[in-house]
Amino acid sequence: MMNLSSPFGETAGSFLFAWRYFKAKKSTNAINIIAWISIVAMTFGTAALILVLSVFNGFEGLVKSLYSTFYTDLKIFPAQGKVLILTPEQIKQIRGVAGIKNISLVAEERGILQHSGLDRDSAEYNFQRAVTIKGVDENYKDVAGVDDNIVTGLYNTGSEENPFLVLGAGVEDALQVEADRSIFPLKVYLPKKSGSELFDPSQNVSGDLANTSGVFIIQQDFDYNYAITHLGFVKKMLGLQANEYNGAEIALQYENDAGPVKEKLQAMLGKNYSVLTRYEQNRGLYAIMRTEKWVVYAVLVLIMLIFSFTIISSLTMLVLEKEKDISILQALGGNKNFIRRIFLSEGLLIGIIGGALGILLALVIAWLQVNYKLIPLQGGSFLIEYYPVKMYWPDFILVVATVLFIALLASWIPARKAANQEFSLRAE
Repeated sequence: MMNLSSPFGETAGSFLFAWRYFKAKKSTNAINIIAWISIVAMTFGTAALILVLSVFNGFEGLVKSLYSTFYTDLKIFPAQGKVLILTPEQIKQIRGVAGIKNISLVAEERGILQHSGLDRDSAEYNFQRAVTIKGVDENYKDVAGVDDNIVTGLYNTGSEENPFLVLGAGVEDALQVEADRSIFPLKVYLPKKSGSELFDPSQNVSGDLANTSGVFIIQQDFDYNYAITHLGFVKKMLGLQANEYNGAEIALQYENDAGPVKEKLQAMLGKNYSVLTRYEQNRGLYAIMRTEKWVVYAVLVLIMLIFSFTIISSLTMLVLEKEKDISILQALGGNKNFIRRIFLSEGLLIGIIGGALGILLALVIAWLQVNYKLIPLQGGSFLIEYYPVKMYWPDFILVVATVLFIALLASWIPARKAANQEFSLRAE
């Protein structure tokens, strides 16, 4: 026989009474109807929470994969200004740090690309685009994934004397050039490192010609704003010296080692250098993505709180119906805490049933979306045509805890009312 005097016995006993009250036929059908409405509300609320978090996870994973193509595991910046100095000895030391796979030296600056000439009708045309012109060395292919995203032409940056430009698809479109077959070079304009002609700005800008070799498509932020070319060509136009660069990009053997390797590099290079992980290079983007995720989560929780009023209604009506039962339990020695736990357990039971059904519903919908792409993305301008879904077990824990908390919160008022019910046994 169950010992109700122990904490475990009281808890088990309260759940037993709650389960019997839940199954029992009520004298008023409205109580049953409202109880099942509460379960349905919890079911759809739970499913919505899990699916929304999973969709945000899918988008976050997609965006991170796109940005990881362009932003490397680590990048070394100058702590102040735009130019850093890396000697061959320092580069050798960096390569020797455990966990580093490769390093690429880069020089980049905002400049202008110009495509001008005469068309077949001898009419002049002139297309310009302000872009970031990024000069890279031969190791760049091993630290970033731009060459894997070439859609037309080749990944070829040429040489310092004969440079080639690899354009983003948006840049190619803006310049009205076919990068893989154009026979006319583009004009490249970049600001010099230090201009001295105060009254003649044109003297502070260097211009040169470069042919095009290919086009990449990664993400709009890059496709419309970047052109990649040879490191020596950009350094010459900017007026950088032999050991001067704008940054150094690093690929790691294991991405999870970014934190420890960053600390080693920072200690080695000193305060004049700043070493950033991929997350730190895009801190604003990741912060916005996480904020959007939790704002939507908060909105859905607020909606579930509104739905929880059905639990309050259902349990309040149940308390009124079970007044006699409450009096009998009090007469048999049931204290206020035990009575309160019964109705808290009743609300928790509604939350458990609704939460379990919601998880099952979310898993079914997620499986259908992954395998059959039921819900498409509208507009046709994104890289994928359907909503991505990625489920993480911490989200399930969070949602279950949220649902149970809401169920307990909604049960508190009727449970308190039941516990404070005055003792009264009258013969009828």
